Amino acid sequence: MPVRSFENFVPDIHPSAYIDEAATVIGLVAVGADSSLWPGVVARGDVNSINIGESTNIQDGSILHVTHNSEFFSGAGLEIGDNVTVGHLVCLHACKIEDNCLIGMGSLVMDGAVVQSGAMLGAGSLVAPGKVLEGGYLWLGRPAKRHRPLTDQEREYLAYSARHYVSLKNRHLGVS
Repeated sequence: MPVRSFENFVPDIHPSAYIDEAATVIGLVAVGADSSLWPGVVARGDVNSINIGESTNIQDGSILHVTHNSEFFSGAGLEIGDNVTVGHLVCLHACKIEDNCLIGMGSLVMDGAVVQSGAMLGAGSLVAPGKVLEGGYLWLGRPAKRHRPLTDQEREYLAYSARHYVSLKNRHLGVS
C-alpha cells in the first residue's frame, strides 16, 4: 500500500487525488483535490508536515521531505501550493513552493527556501537554504540565479501544465 500512517500521523488524501501504486506517502501528508503523485515519488511526513495544494503534480522519482526540531535547528514542514508542476527527480526539502510554479527536472530546493508564485525553475537548478525566488522570472543554475522575466507563452505554460496533469491523472483513474 503506497499510503500509510506513521505513529499518530495519518495521510489526508483528497478523494479526487491520484497516488500511483508505486509512490510512497508516509505520515503527516495532505494532498489536495485533483493533485497527483506519480511512480517513485516519496512524500515522507514522519517528522513534520507536507501540504500539497490542489491540481499539483509531483512527477516520477521526486522526493518530498521535512526537517525535525532539534537543538541544532528549528523544524520545518514542506508546503506546495496549487497548480504546481514538480518535474521528474526533484528534491524538495522543508521549503515553500507557492502557487502556479514549475520546478524543473532534477532540481533541488533546500530548507527555508521560497519559490514565489509564478516562478519557473529550470532543470537541474539548486535553490540554497533560505533563498527567495521572485515570481514572474525564470531561474537557472547551481546556485539558481534570476535569468529573465517569463514570456507570455511561459506564463501560459504554467497553467497548461497543471491542467494537463489533472487530465492525465483522470485518465489513469478512468474518470472522464
